[in-house]
Amino acid sequence: MCSSKSKNLTQENISQINGRPVLQPKSNQVPTLDRRNSLKKSPPTKALIHPISSKIPSPRSISLNSPPLSPNSKPLRKPASESPKPVTKPVKLLETNDGGGYKEVMSMLLVQKQPGSIAAARREEVAMKQEERKKKISHYGRIKSVKSDEKSLNVEQEKKKRCSFITTSSDPIYVAYHDKEWGVPVHDDKLLFELLVLTGAQVGSDWTSVLKRRNSFREAFFGFEAELVADFNEKKIQSIVNNYGIGLSQVLAIVDNSKQILKAKRDFGSFNQYIWGFMKNKPVTTKYTSCQKIPVKTSKSETISKDMVRRGFRFVGPTVIHSLMQAAGLTNDHLITCPRHLECTAIAAL
Repeated sequence: MCSSKSKNLTQENISQINGRPVLQPKSNQVPTLDRRNSLKKSPPTKALIHPISSKIPSPRSISLNSPPLSPNSKPLRKPASESPKPVTKPVKLLETNDGGGYKEVMSMLLVQKQPGSIAAARREEVAMKQEERKKKISHYGRIKSVKSDEKSLNVEQEKKKRCSFITTSSDPIYVAYHDKEWGVPVHDDKLLFELLVLTGAQVGSDWTSVLKRRNSFREAFFGFEAELVADFNEKKIQSIVNNYGIGLSQVLAIVDNSKQILKAKRDFGSFNQYIWGFMKNKPVTTKYTSCQKIPVKTSKSETISKDMVRRGFRFVGPTVIHSLMQAAGLTNDHLITCPRHLECTAIAAL
């Protein structure tokens, strides 16, 4: 009996290769029919649908290695510090059967909120800070105050809308002269003499350059004391030319005009009475809306110019006299949009 079994085993283990018996390893042995029949098929696997995330619109069916959670089982949760609070959602599970069909099973799966990217979190944080800032601003009334400040600033700018020949590039000394002196009625003989000299000096130049040299003129001509200037001799005249850079013809004209002012004082009592006598002691108030409409001379300036030339004054053409009338307030040529128009009118009415 034993010999027959061993014979069978050796026959099973020995195979023929090229007609020669070769011992076959046990690992290469083919299982017998009985062993094949004894093998059982493994139970069918379940195909599950991946839990649907709140950010993924369409689910995909993927196989899970771990079995689905039963309704009675408690799902494992991550610590609160690692992930946000979990949210449960009903998810459909599909299970395969031997017949090839699908059975729908409802189960409650634990779905974790997927954390966003670092950039998304940063945007969210910035948005929250902006909202808080808006609330603080509205709470303390800063928006309202800013709007009111802008409105008041616009009103102030409208109020300070000077004559159009005063621009943002105008020299501050010229702006100050416009805001404080130009158009204000003048009745002082010294100041009238000074304005006559300055208006004559700005021929071929500009007011800004003349105003910057104003102190030099005052120093050179002794504060425009007509009595002192009338006594200048040739030596004094030449020293003024050399020390102050004033032209010789201009210095001679100023000396001659000082002598004519003294004559006007003897005839009319004062140089002020002589000049304002042409206006009947009442300034002219114009209503120009644009500087282009302001004339360089008028019929009144031509009349005054002719009389002064007849008396022996020099450098007193109609244009220079009209400029003198504007500077000394004999005529108020401020634009009606300029705040100085009403101010000079009010001063003249006193």
